[in-house]
Amino acid sequence: MPTTAVDDRAQEIVDEFAFFPDWMSRYQYLIEMGDEIPLIDEAYKTDEYRIHGCQSKVWIRTDYDESQNVLTFKGDSNAKITKGLAALIIRVLDKQPPAVVENATFDFLDEIGMREHLSSQRNNGLAAMIEQMKTRASRYS
Repeated sequence: MPTTAVDDRAQEIVDEFAFFPDWMSRYQYLIEMGDEIPLIDEAYKTDEYRIHGCQSKVWIRTDYDESQNVLTFKGDSNAKITKGLAALIIRVLDKQPPAVVENATFDFLDEIGMREHLSSQRNNGLAAMIEQMKTRASRYS
C-alpha cells in the first residue's frame, strides 16, 4: 500500500522522537513544537473554535481551500504541552484533503509512546482534538 503525506509526516515525527534518549527530552521537544504552531488569531479564541474535552484551553481553526481541496489548521493553547500536542496533530493533518483528515489514523502516537506518557486528562484532550478536527473535515468531504 503506498504511503500518503500523512504517513510520511507521522514517520518523520517517529524518527524525530526516536532521537531523544528520555521522556524529559521528548517533552521539551513537544513544547518546542508548540512554539512553531501556526497560531490562531486572537479574534478566533472563542467558544466556536475551542476544543471541548481538554482540561486546558485549546483552540483550533479549520479553513478549507476549495480550489485545492485542502484543509489548513491553526491553533493555540494556554498550556505548553497541550499546545505541543496540537502542533503535532496539525503538522500531520495540515494542507490535506478533507477525506484524508477524516480517515487519518494516529498509530504513530502509540509508536512514540505519547499516549502512554500522558495523563488520562491529556489523553482525553488529545482524543477530543483529533475527533473535532475530523468532524470539521467531514463538513467539506
